[in-house]
Amino acid sequence: QARLVESGGDLVQAGGSLRLSCTASRSIVRFNAMGWYRQVPGKQRELVAQIVKDGSTNYADSVKGRFSITRDTAVNTVYLEMNRLKPEDTAVYYCSADSPWLSTPYWGQGTQVTVSS
Repeated sequence: QARLVESGGDLVQAGGSLRLSCTASRSIVRFNAMGWYRQVPGKQRELVAQIVKDGSTNYADSVKGRFSITRDTAVNTVYLEMNRLKPEDTAVYYCSADSPWLSTPYWGQGTQVTVSS
């Protein structure tokens, strides 16, 4: 089992920056991948950024060049650095972790990011 706890969501003006954190209750090196997703009411949850076990990263086209996903294995935490935020980035952001021992990913409880224009 694993728990994921997100933090860092806030209200910020367009053009501003935020850093989200996701801390796992177990070593994140055991996970195949960890990612950040976001969801707005009435829409499907979408992948924002992912970091794979080997350290490679993937980003949604809408955030490339603005967001950066990193990890600190010493503290079992994955970060999402978000710069040049836009109102369309407003969403609940969820952390996920894919494990080799479970067919479905672990999810955090979500953290709200609101970008005002």
